[in-house]
Amino acid sequence: MSVSDTAPATRFGRRLLRRLGRPAGGAAVAWVPLAAVVCGLFTGALASRAAWETSRPQPDRAEAAAILTQVFPGHDLGEIDTPPALFVVYGHALRLETVKTLVFGDGGEYQESATGAGALGAPPVPAEQIVTVARERLTGAGWRVYDPQVSDGVSCADKMCATPRAITDTALTARRGDTILNASISSQTAADASYLSVGLHRAPPPLVIPAGVLGTVLGAVAGWLVFGWASRRTEGRRSRGTVNGLIGVATVLWWLPVPLAAPQLLHHHLGEPHPAWHPYWEWLGQPAASLLFLVGAVCVLLALGLAAGTRRNTTPEATAD
Repeated sequence: MSVSDTAPATRFGRRLLRRLGRPAGGAAVAWVPLAAVVCGLFTGALASRAAWETSRPQPDRAEAAAILTQVFPGHDLGEIDTPPALFVVYGHALRLETVKTLVFGDGGEYQESATGAGALGAPPVPAEQIVTVARERLTGAGWRVYDPQVSDGVSCADKMCATPRAITDTALTARRGDTILNASISSQTAADASYLSVGLHRAPPPLVIPAGVLGTVLGAVAGWLVFGWASRRTEGRRSRGTVNGLIGVATVLWWLPVPLAAPQLLHHHLGEPHPAWHPYWEWLGQPAASLLFLVGAVCVLLALGLAAGTRRNTTPEATAD
């Protein structure tokens, strides 16, 4: 094949490469990859949240009662509380009224719900015995029981704490199938405090991981295409600086919570038993930092709108390869 035959194909390949997201020069070389990656992370988190909807509902009263009666015999756990939704904010299902709570400071309260129960007053037997019996019964019923985590504390008999009392709190964690049990057993003796509290919730369904991975890849590719297009669209135009600035600000706002949240969550995971990893979005600092995300999203929309409104450069220099 002659050189003249390959020239059109080469020009076509270069044009195609440009259209497939190659950023323009300058600052775009830095912010386009960063924006694309964080866009993929957010898309993956959203996809994993959607996959959570394939989970079984949280244990109902009948299922919880059967487990609690077997594991904690002889303890009056009172009324069993069932959650209103799979994920809740301060115990309530997410609704329009709770959006303000998420955005302005309390986004960390968006958590997976649990079916719970508790027993008040002084424990009828030593707390250590409660833990021992519970571990034996859980193991016998086919649960995987993790090492208990014991912490020391102080209890006060009055508001002035004139007679402080040393107490121990034991966190017990177990998993069977897709059900996770978290129990807290305390040696406290106050009549209005709980010596035993138990929560039952579901582990992430199997689709969460593949959905998160696929969403991350597709989101990163889409981000590369869109942000690369915006950088090329405004190349050599007056709007270039504004578009670069807006997307640069958004990239900083989106990335800012990640190096703060991810190490802290990893340290938390390594410090105590976790039958399941925390949700994907918590590793990105969301929705605790949802205000930063929303401000960044507005910046991106403004930048893309500005880029779309920019006239194409039709000069021969712009179309030359």
